[in-house]
Amino acid sequence: MRPLLRALVVLLAVTVAGTAIPTPVGPASDAASDAASGTSWGTLEAQRLTAPTAGETAVRRAARAVREARAAEVAQRRRKQPLRSLTIALDPGHQLGNHNHPRQIDTPVPAGGFTKPCNTTGTSTNGGVAEATVNFWLATAVRKRLRSLGARVPMTRTVNSERRWGPCIDKRGEFGRRVGARLMVSLHADGAPAPDRGFHVIAPTKRAPWTTDIADASYRLATALRNGLTAAGVPRSNYIGGSSGLDVRSDLGTLNMSDVPVAMIEIGNMRNPGDARLMTSARGRARYADAVVRGIRTFLGR
Repeated sequence: MRPLLRALVVLLAVTVAGTAIPTPVGPASDAASDAASGTSWGTLEAQRLTAPTAGETAVRRAARAVREARAAEVAQRRRKQPLRSLTIALDPGHQLGNHNHPRQIDTPVPAGGFTKPCNTTGTSTNGGVAEATVNFWLATAVRKRLRSLGARVPMTRTVNSERRWGPCIDKRGEFGRRVGARLMVSLHADGAPAPDRGFHVIAPTKRAPWTTDIADASYRLATALRNGLTAAGVPRSNYIGGSSGLDVRSDLGTLNMSDVPVAMIEIGNMRNPGDARLMTSARGRARYADAVVRGIRTFLGR
């Protein structure tokens, strides 16, 4: 029986047991003892009426047990679901069908004081696996883990389809605030020369009035994500960030348009055979996803 239910049963039992009415003590029966003690019957009766009966004392103990059991259950839920009540936004970069909609994705949109094309097609592995697909696979794996920890996890796109395009980078950036998220992580993979390998995490620069309110927190988020990936044994980039695994940029609309702490992960170089194997395998995705969740929890202190 669960602790809270057990305590409720005890409370009911002692409540019923405590309803017995004690035999009153009247003036006639206790006159002699009152005279001997010098205590009036009225005083004794007042004390009897205000003092808790055995049943009342038991009820209080049971009520306290109920409160303690309820608090223990809440604490247990929090341990099992440390991200309960939090909203965390994920942005799987690009869309599989972007290349089928050149007019839409080439349309200029706000990017934080300037304009950029709505979106791009992204890159791919040498074997033809699209970046949009890898981003989506990873985002769904991260979402599953975050949900199991109690978080609400909206994503900027929930399908990976040749028939779809977007969303545009301005809408992606604004997404975190729109859904009430504490933070947003944008998931991407890079397309660099084959010898280059490793991940890097990008934070926005501090640019008034666009990112001054989130730049510091975003850098802390990027650092926590970098540390999570490093702890998982994912190699840091050997071509960006001077082996720090971090980069700061001012030209990315998804970051510039955000009003919540945000970071973008380039999980590796899709043109590097080793990185490509890791990001396209189920085991590799699990490794990345666990690392991203670890970074998010570190940032949140949960």
